[in-house]
Amino acid sequence: MSEARGNRSKILVITALLTAIVVVLQYLGQFIRFGTFSISLVLIPIVIGAAIGGPKVSTWLGLVFGGIVLATDAGAFLAINVVGTVVTVIVKGVACGAVAGFAYKLIEKKNKYVAVVVAAILCPLVNTGVFLLGCVAFFLDTIREWGTAFGFGSTLEYVFLGLVGGNFLFEVATNAILSPIVVKLLSILKVR
Repeated sequence: MSEARGNRSKILVITALLTAIVVVLQYLGQFIRFGTFSISLVLIPIVIGAAIGGPKVSTWLGLVFGGIVLATDAGAFLAINVVGTVVTVIVKGVACGAVAGFAYKLIEKKNKYVAVVVAAILCPLVNTGVFLLGCVAFFLDTIREWGTAFGFGSTLEYVFLGLVGGNFLFEVATNAILSPIVVKLLSILKVR
């Protein structure tokens, strides 16, 4: 078997494993809560996929992430606007994977560690940013109602303190800490 074919096979196997990890982490994440938000570790394998397989792998993993979110955790939004939910959830997953992959690829030649950290920060930033854009585009009236019902003084306060704030900070912190560690371990084990 040629070296190129062996590398493609290795990437395919790693992609399959990371896909399974994305599915499991997203499914389990809905049951693990810290206060009002679910603990989300699912972006870590997307960043690992970016470092190991590049933008194609991380974009694929983002698509899988979006599909699982749609199937397991988007019920409240689906009840309001099916098309808006599908567009928001799929685009945020694909975009966070693609941006992580391209950011890693752009920076890796200069410094692989910095490339992983940047990808690990951009992944949740894009994921949350696209979610917020989707909320404004498709669900603003509902978000206003939810904020009022939960006693927030403004829609903006509800969005940042009640809807995404804590989860976003947790995602950025865990990604920035754990993704470089896992990628370094995989490098030591010669997985990448």
